[in-house]
Amino acid sequence: MQEEAFTLQSSPKWSDHPWFLDQKNRQYEETKWKVYSKGSVTGPLYGGNLCTLNLLQGTGYMPELKDCILFIEDDSMTCPETFARDFTSLLQTSEGVKGLLLGRFQKSSGVTEEQLRFILDKHPQLKEIPVLYDMDFGHTQPILTLPIGGTVQINTQDLDVRLIDF
Repeated sequence: MQEEAFTLQSSPKWSDHPWFLDQKNRQYEETKWKVYSKGSVTGPLYGGNLCTLNLLQGTGYMPELKDCILFIEDDSMTCPETFARDFTSLLQTSEGVKGLLLGRFQKSSGVTEEQLRFILDKHPQLKEIPVLYDMDFGHTQPILTLPIGGTVQINTQDLDVRLIDF
């Protein structure tokens, strides 16, 4: 733990195997974060599991997402159609999101890069804000821990995500 700002970095490889099983025979794949839309922005970081956020919608526990950088991920129980519906529901109630970070999907979800980009294309506002996807948080390993309510700076040109205040 530290108090100084620091830059998050993409892991060079990832695994979809449960972290607690068979560490010796774990299979890894090469990876890097990907850019959907370019830009640079700084703001408070809010998000988490998409289905959990959907359950909070309409309650007093739903965080205010206006002017935030939203991060979301989903688990293996999702599929492209479910993700598209749940994601649309969240975006329709989250006016003014300044940036978007998407965690990597588990293989069993069936969400391919082509399908994800098709889903993102359905939301014109995502072409106006910086969006990174295939990031190291969610239900794959390694897992970044993101500070809800902390301040993050995104620069998609350099694939730079910097935690400034947490």
